[in-house]
Amino acid sequence: MSKPLIEKAQKILLNNHQKGGFTIPTEKLYPFQWMWDSGFIALGFAHFDLEKAKSEINSILNAQWDNGFIPHIVFHTKADTYFPGPDFFQSELSEFSSKKFKTSGITQPPVFGFVLEKIYQIVDDKKDFLKFIKTQIDKVYFNHVYFYENRDVNNEGLVYIYHNWESGTDNSPLWDSIWKTMNPPDYKFVRKDTNHVDSTQRPTKREYDHYIHLLEIAKNYKYDDKKITEFSPFLVLDPLFNSILLKSNQSLINLYSIIGGEEKKIEFLENKQSLGINSLNKKLYDSKLGAYVYYDLRNSKKLNGISSSSFSPLFCGAPDERISNQLKKTFNKKFNLEDKYICASFDTLSENFNPKKYWRGPVWLNLNWILFHGFNRYGFIDISQKIKKDSIDLIENEGFYEYFDPTNKNDKNKKRACGSNNFSWTAALYLDFYKRGTKN
Repeated sequence: MSKPLIEKAQKILLNNHQKGGFTIPTEKLYPFQWMWDSGFIALGFAHFDLEKAKSEINSILNAQWDNGFIPHIVFHTKADTYFPGPDFFQSELSEFSSKKFKTSGITQPPVFGFVLEKIYQIVDDKKDFLKFIKTQIDKVYFNHVYFYENRDVNNEGLVYIYHNWESGTDNSPLWDSIWKTMNPPDYKFVRKDTNHVDSTQRPTKREYDHYIHLLEIAKNYKYDDKKITEFSPFLVLDPLFNSILLKSNQSLINLYSIIGGEEKKIEFLENKQSLGINSLNKKLYDSKLGAYVYYDLRNSKKLNGISSSSFSPLFCGAPDERISNQLKKTFNKKFNLEDKYICASFDTLSENFNPKKYWRGPVWLNLNWILFHGFNRYGFIDISQKIKKDSIDLIENEGFYEYFDPTNKNDKNKKRACGSNNFSWTAALYLDFYKRGTKN
């Protein structure tokens, strides 16, 4: 790793940091604060500017709704370079919505439990950071309670998402079979993303019709989870979302144990933890595919297909020895290939693999980071080290882009950079890889 790139990564985060104490993912394309981006961004800041890391977390949790829900976008400022914006989402339709901020009405993977713990491990002055944790941790806990009380329809410790954007893996080929069950109108709207990024690297207009339709349904029911559970055509158990929730549960348990006097909260989380891990292995692990898969609650079936998310349960420690060894085999066969960078976001041997199209194939630094920690946890050091090396190589060769084309690894002249440049979580996680080594 080079010193100039460390400085560049820091500069990107500082440039993307806004006056209101939050950081945008990148200029123009994403001009607001995004939830899971903020978690990774805070982790990056923790290595060189702890006050900004704190304000990042405080700023997103400040927009929490009265029922514990945390929205995936907080519209702190006005900007006309992104659709859908606050006027489309109309978060005020919900009786629980934030009275301080305009927000979206959907969420994203709940990263803040593990982010707080990771930062606590990083900082020298643990006493000071523990004071900060005490001001934030109950909000994160309340968010987890929201999920289990509103989105665990079968009381099995697994929570659903009702929009593909909630997964964080927006246009994954895994949703294609659900789109076939829907026939949304041909909506009239003006997309802004394709003004900033090559349209061949973004979801299609017809895919956007489905996304908008799901939001219209949620708005129609005033973002009422019970009604959405009953009527939304998209109700999915996502292994990545649930693995992040479980990882964050454990982090909250660990932090509450340090703080002391929170036995009831710890007991609640421990119960959900054992229930969730058991259900994750029973319901979302597919022994034929040798990977975890998504489950379509609306149509009561597994969604066949292997993505980078299929290995995320390693991150929360869910797999036993048999499953973890099978995951390693599947990963090596489909994702750890001589001619490709690790880790494509979708099965590289599938006909639906597209190396440049958002979440249909490109490498994303945040998933690489999650899988690095997951394989490392299980002692698969050969894979975790390769993930780290490939991540660093891509950034050093291409820059701090949003995502990367993993194909033709040996072609030194190939341009792999995709999406937007100077991307915050790419910079933040580069810093974390650099500072941490192989330690969890």
